[in-house]
This record gives sequence, C-alpha cells and structure tokens, in this order.
Amino acid sequence: MIYTIPTKKGLGIEIWGTRDDLEYLYDIVSKFWNDPLLSPVKGYEDKNHLISGFSHELRKASYGSRLTRTHSHYSFEEIPYCGFQVSWVHIIFSIAALKYNMKLTKSDKGDIAMFLHLEYWIEKAMKDYDSVGAVNLLPYLDDAIHAGNENLYLYMRHINSTFFDLKGGKKSFRKLAQLMRTTVFSTDEYNDLRNFLQSEAKKHNCKVEDLELNDDDTIYEIEW
Repeated sequence: MIYTIPTKKGLGIEIWGTRDDLEYLYDIVSKFWNDPLLSPVKGYEDKNHLISGFSHELRKASYGSRLTRTHSHYSFEEIPYCGFQVSWVHIIFSIAALKYNMKLTKSDKGDIAMFLHLEYWIEKAMKDYDSVGAVNLLPYLDDAIHAGNENLYLYMRHINSTFFDLKGGKKSFRKLAQLMRTTVFSTDEYNDLRNFLQSEAKKHNCKVEDLELNDDDTIYEIEW
C-alpha cells in the first residue's frame, strides 16, 4: 500500500510503498505526461518539466535507489518498502498538473482511484505534521492552483526555492499557504510573478518558458 508521512523538518513528505506499489503508481503517472501527440498543446511541455521531476524520483525509488525500509511504518511484517522525499510545493504542483493533464488524456477508474488515494495520504501527512498550517494549505490540493497557467513550472520553482529558504519547521510550514497564493489566478502575487517573468523574458530576448531561474542550490542542502 502506498502511504506518506511528513519529513522530520516539515519540508515535505516521504512517499512509501512496495516496489510493486511504486511501479504501479509510476505507470499511472506516465500516462499523463510526455505524450508527443500533445506537445503542440500550449503549456503541455511546461507541465512535462514539472511532472518529470516527480516521475524521476518515483522511478528511482521503485528501484530501491532512494529510501528503503525492511517493513512499513504501519506493520512489523518484514516486507521491503521503498520511498522518496518530495517537497510540499513539488507534490502539490505535481498533483495539480497531473489532474489537469487527465482532462487531455483518457483515464479510467483505477487512475482516478490512485490519485484520490495519494491525495488522501498527502492531506493526512499535512494534518499529522501541523493541523493549524494544514487548514490553509488544503485548498491547494483541491483546485485552488490555476493549473492552466502556461508557466506553472516556473511558478513551482519560484515558490519551492522561497519555501526551502525558510529552512523548515512548523513556522515555515504555516507560511506556505501565503506563498501558494502566487498560484491563484489574478491575485496580486500571481500577477506580480507573471509580470516579473515577462520582464525578464523581454530583457533576455526570449520566451518566458525559456527562462531559467537562478536558484541557489545550497538552499536545498538541508535536512528534510
């Protein structure tokens, strides 16, 4: 069974499952990105960039190349479990992008059930880590994000780096909902980042989607 727990420092979650569980989830995720036939759809490649990072970590975890345990957190029965860490920001954005792409690709009840299962465990991890901070964050699991944003990946990168710069802990977690307001269509925060990206694109004589944010990699070198 796939389940999640919050990381100790509150920067995100650990997603756990048997190798079969993770491979099954990987196969489902793979249906909703990187389809060459959908490449002409505006914003599709942007969402590919976003989902690819999540998919990559999921695949590596299914090989046992990330976190491993001799048993799950909920049983003493010795069945090997594998897992990986992903930030709150990245997983929330990934769910939003996958749900958006589901509208473009045929899905079945198994796909829907798996995403609902994953959302349930993400919500549980939020509440387990800090019920106060979770209250304001939960709407972003439920379509508050403007997933039709053609630059969703850059928005994720911006918010993720800002969140990591807060260094974790419940105080930082409770600030995340405010940071996530940047994802809500037509808020001041949303428009400010859009205007900044457009200004940067004009300055560098390129398209917004071709911009690269200059993240300081050292902010990610902290305990999860």
